[in-house]
Amino acid sequence: MVDLRNEIAEAIGIIVPNTISNVEYRILESTKEEGYKRQLIEYDSYGDKVIAFLLQPEILDKNPAILINHQHNREHHLGKSEVCGLGGNPLQAFGPELAKRGFVVLAPDSICFEERRQNPHVEGFDFWQHFNEMCYRIIKGDYLMKKVLYDAINGITLLSNLTYVDNEKIGTLGHSYGGNTVLFLSALDDRIAFSCASGSACTYENRIINNVGIEMASVLPNFHGKYDIYDLVSCIAPRRLLIVSAEDDKYSKDASYIVEKASSTYLEYDALQNLHHKRYPGGHGLTKERFDFIIEWLDSNAKHFVV
Repeated sequence: MVDLRNEIAEAIGIIVPNTISNVEYRILESTKEEGYKRQLIEYDSYGDKVIAFLLQPEILDKNPAILINHQHNREHHLGKSEVCGLGGNPLQAFGPELAKRGFVVLAPDSICFEERRQNPHVEGFDFWQHFNEMCYRIIKGDYLMKKVLYDAINGITLLSNLTYVDNEKIGTLGHSYGGNTVLFLSALDDRIAFSCASGSACTYENRIINNVGIEMASVLPNFHGKYDIYDLVSCIAPRRLLIVSAEDDKYSKDASYIVEKASSTYLEYDALQNLHHKRYPGGHGLTKERFDFIIEWLDSNAKHFVV
């Protein structure tokens, strides 16, 4: 899978492994919450300032860590705040639950969301900035996905630099847009030991056939001619991956097919037990049942991790 990983990285313009060995951050404010501390931080990512929340459990000693990638949901005013329980849908608030269970949590704003917008105080769907971020890159032969992934890779580096984090237990999580980031990121960054992608496992082919929109970061010219989402999942093998999908969710419509296609690679590594797929009735939005299952799966896999 090393060759396939390198091919996909080259197609996106990513250099693997990442050349930045240390990402330093500055604390902007700190808030004590029940069971954890929440710090608002900023750090550099190739000249851009990333704003994020860093959640620290009360006990810091070889903790598991996780990068949470927020959803899209046409709500550009929400990002890190939603996954940290400060706004939006409570069923997106994975950060506090995981921090209370001992995880060090990094929740950054993705480009064009919350504090990484041109107009950060305006609520709603900031379509044009996001669209332009994609278009301006494409006409220069560059891709928005490259930017999204380099920001996420630097987030993983930041976590790995923390002295109190167990570098063998770093994971990533996301729903919808965030889950899509998880699949690309986990495929290319093998420092990630466990991942959960919710509401995002759908092939390009299925989206095209069923007239389903493609998120702007996933618009990669010529990519689908050679690769699809099951290739990303194959690159994650033999590491632990949970895919969460739903029967009526057009954004995870053929998740079972993706898992089936990638299973042969996991079998080659004798690691089929590390590829998990949980399918639910219902649509795209998270439910309490799915939220609880994801938390329990991450907790179990991070704290009882066996290489």
